[in-house]
Amino acid sequence: MQLLQQPAYVLHARPYRETSLLLECLTLEHGRLGVVARGVRRERAKLQRSQLEPFQPLAFDLLLRGELATLQGAENTGSPRRLVGDAGLAGLYLNELVVRLTGRQDPHPELFQAYAVTLDRMAAGDPLAWTLRRFERDLLDAIGYGLQLEYEGESGEPLDPQRHYRYQVEQGPAPCRPDLPHALRGSDLLALSMDAMPDAAGLSALRTMMRDVIRFHLGGAELRAWHVLAAALSRR
Repeated sequence: MQLLQQPAYVLHARPYRETSLLLECLTLEHGRLGVVARGVRRERAKLQRSQLEPFQPLAFDLLLRGELATLQGAENTGSPRRLVGDAGLAGLYLNELVVRLTGRQDPHPELFQAYAVTLDRMAAGDPLAWTLRRFERDLLDAIGYGLQLEYEGESGEPLDPQRHYRYQVEQGPAPCRPDLPHALRGSDLLALSMDAMPDAAGLSALRTMMRDVIRFHLGGAELRAWHVLAAALSRR
């Protein structure tokens, strides 16, 4: 199958054979694709490795055969974007999250759009913690694991902003005492639902909740980016 001018982002690249790269890419119409970029590690390659940097909006010409596609052409479709410092680490987290939670050739156009919007927010300097929580929420929704953020899981009653809850992945929010580990305020869950940034305590609680949810969907596994981010923060 020939795919022309397919909007794409490079999520990860690793050496493949002597002169090529194997890319993991997020595409608009075909979801995550494994793409072989032949010869790009040669010194005088027609298509340079620098043209395949992460976080850049690209258009690919691809030949899709079976599980892998072959890259036949690439061009940048937007202004060059550089994410440095904390934003760069957050970008690597986004990429690992997409690779670990999506399957190849499973289209999620809404995820592609959420990813593009998130990169724009990070490049613009939006608060990183809130930007990541919004993306995690939208990613889970796009792949069929949407969060219950407005009603109690068991009773179906609307959440009380003044009460505390524990988020149970397979059921939803359950009322709990405020002193229990991983307790969240109802107002924080509602804020995430309404796309309204909570205070610092709320962001911290939502971060813990999201890690629990993501870990559940990874079968209990950890993301490497979590440890990288924790190590970077501990050195400050």
